Amino acid sequence: MHGDPGSFAQSRELAAWRPLTNFQPGKVYIVEFWASWCGPCEEAMPHLIELQAKYKDEGLEVVGVAAREQAPTADEARTKLDAWLTEKFSNLNYRIGFDSTGEMNKLWMDASSSVGIPTSFVVDRDGHIAFIGHPITLDDVLPKIINGTWRSSYQAKAADAKRIAEGQRLASERSMRRRIGAAMEAKDWPTALLAVEEGIAATPDNLHFREIHAHLLLHKMRDTATGFQVVRQLVRDAIEKQSEALSALVGAMRQLFYAENDNTHLPRAERFAIGRDVSEHILNPGQAFGGLNCSSYMVVAQYYHESGDKQHAIELIERAMTWLDDPKAMPESMREGAKKYYMPGLLQALAKYRDEKVSCGGSCSVPQEKSPGAPTSSRRRRHEEKC
Repeated sequence: MHGDPGSFAQSRELAAWRPLTNFQPGKVYIVEFWASWCGPCEEAMPHLIELQAKYKDEGLEVVGVAAREQAPTADEARTKLDAWLTEKFSNLNYRIGFDSTGEMNKLWMDASSSVGIPTSFVVDRDGHIAFIGHPITLDDVLPKIINGTWRSSYQAKAADAKRIAEGQRLASERSMRRRIGAAMEAKDWPTALLAVEEGIAATPDNLHFREIHAHLLLHKMRDTATGFQVVRQLVRDAIEKQSEALSALVGAMRQLFYAENDNTHLPRAERFAIGRDVSEHILNPGQAFGGLNCSSYMVVAQYYHESGDKQHAIELIERAMTWLDDPKAMPESMREGAKKYYMPGLLQALAKYRDEKVSCGGSCSVPQEKSPGAPTSSRRRRHEEKC
């Protein structure tokens, strides 16, 4: 596969860099697709700065491709990106290409079946794309590409085979998601269930499919017996394998205690027995499940609220709000979006649990209408207002 700069010749350069119109023979290029709103991309940038400095004299040139910036117009996206780079990375030592047309994504990402960012393409001295992968893996690969031993190595062939297989798996999953989504939109629950079960058979560890499976059975088809079997198996697998365990446990709890669902048809004793067991696992700091997040706190808080332990529910919501302000919880670039996404729900939950109006950052919420099964005496319509 040969490297082609594509739209670099048309892209406007940032920070006074000249546009890159072609790859020079004898040089090595890292072409990294990234975005300023992408936390992992931001985390990878210091590493790329180090690589550029370390291997500059050996002919390396790093190029960042900003092809997914989010703004109403291309000019606004470019201005926002330039300001972001100036603020965050005043020591940036490599070229940034800005592409508002999507041409670079089409020529590179789509053509190689690459999906997520950050993704790094390494173009070797002969102009071939020798490696495609996450920038964190470059430390082992890059020296071998620079000295010319990588492309013919067993490691290169194995890495490429793995990448292709992963791309095929993701393509298959996307196809399954489209089928499931179409059936769900049409409210054709049997067809959706069949598609989900086919997806699980092909990718048994896909948590998204398994959670949809439980949701269809419990809340759309009202097959509670089979639905509870699916939930219990999901919980068992999460606890035993500990692979993405926190996400799996939170997913199981969502099907039983998501505040927006009508859960009154679910057998209460079994629902609360699973909720008690799963909540203990989620909150147990001794588990090797990774750190808690807003989704974890919110769904467990709802369980405690419905169980009658309102104080514990309040404490969990307050911990979730503190988590959103913790610089260690997530990169700064992601925090603003996370607050916009989670804070309204947190304020609504806190108002409901306290049974009083609450305010935070200029936004207020009053107690909302209680969710089915919640132990409150009054039913109030959900209401949000600006303070």
